[in-house]
Amino acid sequence: MIFKYLNHLKLILFIYFFLINSAYSEVLKSIQINGNDRISNKTIEMFGNIEVGDNVNSVDLNDILKKIYETNFFENVSVNLDKNILTINVIEYPIIQNINYNGIKANKIKDVVFNNLKLKPRSSFVKIFLQNDKKKIENSLKELGYYFSKVDVDLINLEDNKVDITYNVELGKKAKIKKISFIGNKIYKDKKLKRLIVSEEYKFWKIISGKKYLNQSLINFDERLLKNFYLNKGFFKANIKSSFAKLVDEDEFELIFNIDANKKFYFNNLSLKLPDDFEEDNFSNLFKLFKELNGEVYSINKVDDILEEIDKVTLLEQFESISANVVETLEDDKINLLFTIEKTKRQVVEKINIFGNNVTRENVIRNQFEFDEGDPFNEILRKKTINNVKNLRFFKSVDSEVVEGNDPNSKIINISVEEKPTGEIAAGAGIGTNGGSVMFSVKENNYLGKGIQLKTSALIREDSVKGIFQVNNPNFNNSDKAVNFNLESSETNRLANFGYKTTKTGFSFGTNFEFYDDLNLGLGNSNYYEKMVTDSSASERQKKQEGNYWDSFLNIDFDYDKRNQKFQTTEGYRSQYFISVPIVSKTNSLSNTYNYQYYSELYEGNVSNISLYMKSINSLSNDDVKLSERIFIPSNRLRGFESGKVGPKDGNDFVGGNYATAINFSSTIPQLFENSQSIDILFFVDAANLWGVDYDNSLNDSSKIRSSIGLGVDWLTPIGPLNFSFAETLSKADTDVTQSFSFNLGTTF
Repeated sequence: MIFKYLNHLKLILFIYFFLINSAYSEVLKSIQINGNDRISNKTIEMFGNIEVGDNVNSVDLNDILKKIYETNFFENVSVNLDKNILTINVIEYPIIQNINYNGIKANKIKDVVFNNLKLKPRSSFVKIFLQNDKKKIENSLKELGYYFSKVDVDLINLEDNKVDITYNVELGKKAKIKKISFIGNKIYKDKKLKRLIVSEEYKFWKIISGKKYLNQSLINFDERLLKNFYLNKGFFKANIKSSFAKLVDEDEFELIFNIDANKKFYFNNLSLKLPDDFEEDNFSNLFKLFKELNGEVYSINKVDDILEEIDKVTLLEQFESISANVVETLEDDKINLLFTIEKTKRQVVEKINIFGNNVTRENVIRNQFEFDEGDPFNEILRKKTINNVKNLRFFKSVDSEVVEGNDPNSKIINISVEEKPTGEIAAGAGIGTNGGSVMFSVKENNYLGKGIQLKTSALIREDSVKGIFQVNNPNFNNSDKAVNFNLESSETNRLANFGYKTTKTGFSFGTNFEFYDDLNLGLGNSNYYEKMVTDSSASERQKKQEGNYWDSFLNIDFDYDKRNQKFQTTEGYRSQYFISVPIVSKTNSLSNTYNYQYYSELYEGNVSNISLYMKSINSLSNDDVKLSERIFIPSNRLRGFESGKVGPKDGNDFVGGNYATAINFSSTIPQLFENSQSIDILFFVDAANLWGVDYDNSLNDSSKIRSSIGLGVDWLTPIGPLNFSFAETLSKADTDVTQSFSFNLGTTF
């Protein structure tokens, strides 16, 4: 009975409000607009979406007022409805005639600071927009390092309700980073953390790098890098509490990161919740991964691997309209993960809008999409798409918004990006027991907004100089395959030690793509013109190789990478095989190279590595391999021996071999210099062999295992990283030249 009375009450209330609403509505007979000068009556009527004959009530009046205000053409608006006449009174904003910028001469700074401001010439002058633009200019200057800059605005009122705006900018000195510090429960040494972040300390010789200046965007990026590092090390509750700059001199700051790592967590129970009609057998690889991870140190990369596996299965089985999420629960130092897959209402992507890409072409961004207009909407693919766009590293920020489409079962996706500079200039120098080197490079990562990478670099060593120009398209024709082209010229002068000099000029091109999970395949072709000369110190056999050569090779590269991270790897392995097959060549030299590296943490704070290196080069036509193609053991694979002075000799010259192999073991010792923030110690054992002389059977091929044991020191000095080693030779050939101490010091400009 009570429900019957409630229904009657609802009906009475509905009729009451309907009558009240109707009582206050009127049919427009006339529209009067006052105060407008530039904006016509018809335009204002269009803004308010009104016309004579409309039925208007109080709610409609509020809506009209709101719509006219939202045009930003009017400083004040009022509406009044009386006796079927709608009166609209407006006060127009002034029009901006000119905007002037004073105080900044460099166009590259102007483009960054004054780009994307709200106010433009011939637009309405809105005071709040002026305040926002001024704040944006100040923030842009700070991002460029001008923390001491001042911005003043002059506003000149002109006739006909017009204004001129002048921004007066006083740049001041750039804010330098004198020191970078890490405080709190940070677990790791400053040396390790400094290598993770982008910001760097100011040194007077760093004349090129812009990372030595205080930059809020870089600091925010540094925080994300540190956060991800700790998450991958198992510190699930790691917190970068704050990062702030403390003024220590007139224009110098100390950049301080306050870190609380908290305790380390381990994977415990990992489970998957599926819809009733999903087959668990389809997720067998995922359940296998769950078992492997149980008891392992927590890592956000491992969680991403799980989500990636879920994506593959659900998309392969064409479960298009789904969402996936993970719920984390903590038990002491254990973490349980519940991955839930849910079906969602089938909806279609009606449209994808991209905003803010003033430089980057739209097709470059769309090439990163996992779906297109007309495809079923999938939340997993949307998140993956946003991550793909972020990974381009062309944008300061990438945001997305999903709104309802025109159809009830459709979605519109709005993606907003903010461009950032994509060019890089780098220079560096190094000196050590094996000689010195100087490097310079210029790189553009988004040429003409097409996503194409250009790089020009030069490397000068004591006995060689090399220049190279590289073009790389990481996603050629939306194929997920990288295409590259290189021009190269080099000269190697080994007359003093090896009796020959060679100049080499040529080009190469190729492609690289993911052939299978974590397996990259590279295919390419290299073509070089080489001129070789010898001097009187060379042997007769060596002198016979003097002349000009044209070589063309087919290059095939297999790279299987299962490392937990590409930089400062602590777990996993990488297996690489490279073969170079002659197509056109005088000597028809076939080269094979294999490299394997395995990483593991034997105990807390330790990183151990074992690696295997093998290389061979031989002529398919039984000719002699060129002197410039012969193999030498890399100095970092055989410490305790002088670089280039191991293996076969021809007279007084070390001529290299046809075969090389090396096995290396190294392990850090965190207990030594535990309180030092800039020094790490490692223990190493090296063993290698270099043998084979195809051009003269009478020479000793010097096939003998060389080995050494020692300690290495990695020291982050104020100048740059300094590495030196103390090695004791365990075995060697009689002709080998040993070197118990070696060092290398590098820096950047």
